[in-house]
Amino acid sequence: MESDHILIRDLKLETLIGVYAWETKLPQTVLLDLDIGMASGKVFESGLLEDALDYSQVVKRLQTLAEKHDYPLLERFAEAVAQIVLKEFQAPWVRVRARKLALLPGVREIGVEIVRGQMSEVRNQKFNRKERKE
Repeated sequence: MESDHILIRDLKLETLIGVYAWETKLPQTVLLDLDIGMASGKVFESGLLEDALDYSQVVKRLQTLAEKHDYPLLERFAEAVAQIVLKEFQAPWVRVRARKLALLPGVREIGVEIVRGQMSEVRNQKFNRKERKE
């Protein structure tokens, strides 16, 4: 099984997110890392944008989400990101890592990682990543 995917790393989004009173008034930086499964390998042969997932459009869409969402929990925000990538950009699978910066003393980041989509593809991605590390 192929493991071709798009990477988006350290996408910084300013957003209101959280359950504490101060979090609902003070924007925070959320960092996103995305691994987006490619529906087709056609772009590798054609070299044409129309055969590719336009990651600049993914970034723009997620910036819009950050401006207009009302999810208090980072977990729900990450799920919204995943569903946008799957439904609006027709990705077969996506891995979303969402982190807030410096919320607790002694902690640089705190966050969540989720994987959504065609489970056979997702499982293969996890195993391939583990094998490469060993």
